[in-house]
Amino acid sequence: MKRIEAVNDFVIKFANVNGSGSASANELFAKAVLRMGVPVSPRNIFPSNIQGLPTWYEVRVSERGWLGRRGGIDLMVAMNPQTWEQDVKEVEPGGYLFYDSTRPMAAKDAASALRSDITFIGMPVTAICNATYEDPRQRTLFKNIMVLGALSELMDVDGRVIEGLFNEQYKGKERLLESNVRALQSGRGFARDHLLAPKHEGVGLRVKRANAVGDLIFMEGNAAAALGCVYGGATVCAWYPITPSSSVAEAFQAYCKKYRHDPDTGEARYAIVQAEDEIASIGIITGAGWNGARAFTATSGPGVSLMTEFIGLAYFAEIPLTIIDVQRGGPSTGMPTRTQQADILSCAYASHGDTKHVLLLPQDPAECFEFSATALDLADRLQTPIFVMTDLDIGMNQRLCAPLQWDAARGYDRGKVMSAADLEAGKDFGRYKDVDGDGVAWRTLPATHPTKGAYFTRGTTRDAYARYSEAGPDYLYNVQRLLQKFATAATLVPQPVVRAAARKTRLGVLYFGSTAPAMDEALEALAGSHIHLDAMRLRAFPFPASVAEFIHGHDHVFVVEQNRDAQMRSLLINELEINPRRLIKVLHYDGTPITARYITQAITDSVHGLAVAPRREKSPS
Repeated sequence: MKRIEAVNDFVIKFANVNGSGSASANELFAKAVLRMGVPVSPRNIFPSNIQGLPTWYEVRVSERGWLGRRGGIDLMVAMNPQTWEQDVKEVEPGGYLFYDSTRPMAAKDAASALRSDITFIGMPVTAICNATYEDPRQRTLFKNIMVLGALSELMDVDGRVIEGLFNEQYKGKERLLESNVRALQSGRGFARDHLLAPKHEGVGLRVKRANAVGDLIFMEGNAAAALGCVYGGATVCAWYPITPSSSVAEAFQAYCKKYRHDPDTGEARYAIVQAEDEIASIGIITGAGWNGARAFTATSGPGVSLMTEFIGLAYFAEIPLTIIDVQRGGPSTGMPTRTQQADILSCAYASHGDTKHVLLLPQDPAECFEFSATALDLADRLQTPIFVMTDLDIGMNQRLCAPLQWDAARGYDRGKVMSAADLEAGKDFGRYKDVDGDGVAWRTLPATHPTKGAYFTRGTTRDAYARYSEAGPDYLYNVQRLLQKFATAATLVPQPVVRAAARKTRLGVLYFGSTAPAMDEALEALAGSHIHLDAMRLRAFPFPASVAEFIHGHDHVFVVEQNRDAQMRSLLINELEINPRRLIKVLHYDGTPITARYITQAITDSVHGLAVAPRREKSPS
């Protein structure tokens, strides 16, 4: 058997029981590697119940800086008997499986362990903990730290770095600090005495100090989105708890407590309402937006479903608001703690009737920060709901990204707001009147003027001056103007990012959001196999003109997305009137983040299929 030997380039996966305290120990492993200057990309795969079900924590270690899931596991830390058989199967040939050898394996587990192409590393963790600690809770918690210690010894992770993390975590709690250091050293000592040569061949995976992290920061997308709302001037947040978006509102509250209180009076300069449901949440921010506040809510797919009537009202009455949709697996309750990009169509066309909404598609926490602030500007500028379409993979996992950037001289774009002076000067005010061809009308805010600029806000049809009307021409004027406004939005949203292939090619690929890091790695792998693709990362809907130009410039374009029904591909076909044969689906939707290997294999298979397919006459695009 040829063992996997690698330095700063491997995937390790921890298989645990939810609620066992393993999450913090697993995170310590990732942070320790990061502190040694090696990029990591951890992903927590957890159940939707409180405790008892399986949970996994996968860490990609890559000095090259690949941050997507690669696919395949080099080292499995199998600490959950419930998932033993599955965990053994996941290990790559030549890989390693670390397990608790306290008890003899059950017959079925022993059968699984007969794999001759991987190395098994047993440590009697439970027995050691039972002999060391009397308290059952301590036995469970420190078992995870002992495993961390053993792994750090086997893989050359500097124990001093982990102890430094303990110092930060337990500052002022010396008793906890000492007990964690003791458990760590116990695990390291056992590995040194029993799991290394000459008694055992150990693990061929190593961590070596590097300087590959640079100035990148490590944070969750939900926290970054919340901070973007603070910097973007949001003063009202209304929300109802739902996985995986709840931490957006919680982080916003924490940031506001730090940055949004008057230094002299201590008075809060914000309002946060945990409403009774999603319908109330969207109603609150609709009222706040109408009143001139910058307001947002954070939710997920089921919440968007409940909010659609208010979203339609805000669209037709032209009220600015921002919705941060942290997508998860659907439909219905679906998979609350799994990731998908499955709300694209439901958000793009949310509500009944003819509606179209702006979607922003961030790829990482840095863009979550940027796009949340941008969404608040666009909502005011366009007087319409704006969606920030993140997902669980970005939102609830810590990710390396570029430092958050903010121009201190940047002002808020409030759009067309008529002042008291404008009204006093006799400026014509038609609330729904397009005066310059961009589809966006002027608005006034409540109490702008004592006698001028008032209008009745309604969800029914009206004329350009907000007077009730059921006349066909008035209705047509409004809905056509809204289309013009949507066309204007295409020039204002974040533009796509294009990456040209190393050589001329008739193949392209479109992708977006959390697919980006895996796609980056897949593009290199494909080029290594002589499959060259021009790539475009979509960052917003409506699609700028460059998207259609990109598609028309290629014979075939792959559309990579994480949902069953090829929702982005459908949106491209519907909005740009693209010949469907040009767009080839690459779909991944099992709830786990897409991998570079999956993309590479899917595109490779398709390209080979295109090469042997009978030629057809070129169809009109």
